[in-house]
Parts: sequence; C-alpha cells; structure tokens
Amino acid sequence: MDRIDLHIEVPAVKFDELADVRKGESSEQVRKRVIAAREVQAVRLKEYRGIYYNAQLNPQLMEKYCIISDAGQLLLKNAMDKMGLSARSYGRILKVSRTIADLENAPNIEPHHLAEAIQYRSLDRGGWMK
Repeated sequence: MDRIDLHIEVPAVKFDELADVRKGESSEQVRKRVIAAREVQAVRLKEYRGIYYNAQLNPQLMEKYCIISDAGQLLLKNAMDKMGLSARSYGRILKVSRTIADLENAPNIEPHHLAEAIQYRSLDRGGWMK
C-alpha cells in the first residue's frame, strides 16, 4: 500500500448530503486548477530532463522543492510515529503536499498541506482491512 500515493476509505454518502443544494467547486473549476498546478510544476522542473511533475521527484529534487517548516516537520514526525508510516510513505506525503500547495498556487508547503496529504494515507493505518 505504501507504493500508492493516495488512498482513502470512501463511506456511503448520507441522504442529507446528497440533497444539499449548496454547490461545491465545479469540475471545470477543478480542471483549471489542475492545469495551472501542472504548468507550475513543468516550469519548476523544466531544467530536469524527463521530469515534469511532483510525482516524478527523486530524493535530491524532493530535498530542493519539498521544504517544510519546523511546524511541518513536527506534524510529519508525529504522523509517522503514530501511523507507523514507512520511508516510502514519507516521500509520498512530501510529493503530495507539494502538489496540494501547487493547487492552491502556494509557493511553500504549509502545515495544512501536509495535514491534507497525511490524511490521504488513511489506508496505511493498521486494521483497515478488518
């Protein structure tokens, strides 16, 4: 499971949520944000042959482009300890955090980006198949 970047359990949607008339972000809006984030990544990585997206970052590029604050370090350390995550999961969390920041057009990975990426590792938690 630690070879998969995003994995979450998706519970059934309750009727009240389905019937809610409030509108979320449209698919077209999401598409535009994704295209913009991919363009940011392509520009950031243009000098590296064959590397276009955060998912392709090697450890050296992660060290350069996935810098996190002390608060972010502490958050990630606590998650690693409590969830028993692997070294591979650590790298995946950093890459996904960088992508989440890119989707917000944020120059730096902030703790809330890390927190969102960590929650996408829900299936790494013990006992999920029981």
